[in-house]
Amino acid sequence: MIRVLIVDDSAVVRKLLTDELSKYKDIDVVGSAIDPYIARDKIVRFHPDVITLDLNMPRMDGLSFLQKLMKYSPMPVVVVSSLTPKNSESAIRALEMGAVEVICKPNSASASGNISRQLVHAIRAAASARIRRRRKTMESPVVRTPTRHLRLQTTHKVVAIGASTGGTKAIETVLSSLPAKTPGTVIVQHMPEYFTASFAERLNQICKMEVREASEYDNVVPGVALVAPGDKHMLLQKSGTRYHVITKGGPAVHHQRPSVDVLFQSVAHSAGRNAIGVLLTGMGDDGAKGLLAMRESGARTLAQDEQSCIIFGMPKEAIKLGAADEVVSLPHIADTIVTILSQKGIKKQTTKGGGLQ
Repeated sequence: MIRVLIVDDSAVVRKLLTDELSKYKDIDVVGSAIDPYIARDKIVRFHPDVITLDLNMPRMDGLSFLQKLMKYSPMPVVVVSSLTPKNSESAIRALEMGAVEVICKPNSASASGNISRQLVHAIRAAASARIRRRRKTMESPVVRTPTRHLRLQTTHKVVAIGASTGGTKAIETVLSSLPAKTPGTVIVQHMPEYFTASFAERLNQICKMEVREASEYDNVVPGVALVAPGDKHMLLQKSGTRYHVITKGGPAVHHQRPSVDVLFQSVAHSAGRNAIGVLLTGMGDDGAKGLLAMRESGARTLAQDEQSCIIFGMPKEAIKLGAADEVVSLPHIADTIVTILSQKGIKKQTTKGGGLQ
């Protein structure tokens, strides 16, 4: 049973969340709080497994509370936020501070259906997440120059990255360590609509590559990373000697839109052996079959290892399918990508059981 504490200053939202979560046998709402001070007392009293947290509250805002919580008593937190530009930026900050997931705040018209499923999925993911105490780090100014003196094979190459729970920090770790002239990179991070633009802007501030939210028919070129917009699938297409992306609606895949599998399948079809696929932390199995399709098309494929994952769901499923050429710890993924790109060809020679020779 997952014990949940709801922290929100709106009585309407607290009731909606309580009613929706109470429909699920594996979730027990042990209490609610109108602000962080009451939440602090109820954490001590009820020992919840997961907290849902609003960002705009009286007496103390959600970010300040989250910062204190992660410093003194780290626990899984799901941010439930309204869809506004300001809240999107705050939600990205919350993920940087250690929140596990961000979902859209329901209202009276949307409390059931898709919002309810997203909330339950987020809480289940949070309950199984590895929460680590955050250390304060100093950010260095961005210098858009290569970090390694290797001759990268960038022509006609594509790097595809997929992630879900815990993926914002994982993607940041990888991208911020890649050279400015890394081949065109396409990224799916499970995240609500509007939040992906803030995520891309944040990455652009700290990475050597240019990072932006993808638009229809954006070219995939060296030095640019494109993040799939929330609530739209992103696919890679080839036109002559160039790659571009298209974004579209359509049914959710593995309950996700954008879906990693949709992206990876398109990369397998359009780029084949000219691609590198990277599957990072996340709950479920989105991306596993797509990574396998990439490997079978000749691409090099990497999966994040269990120890460095917040949730070892998606990489685990890919590894079980034999989709990963290498299982790599998060701090070494960028170096592995650069090493592959410094070789004359991307595709590896494999033994009967798979793996690098």
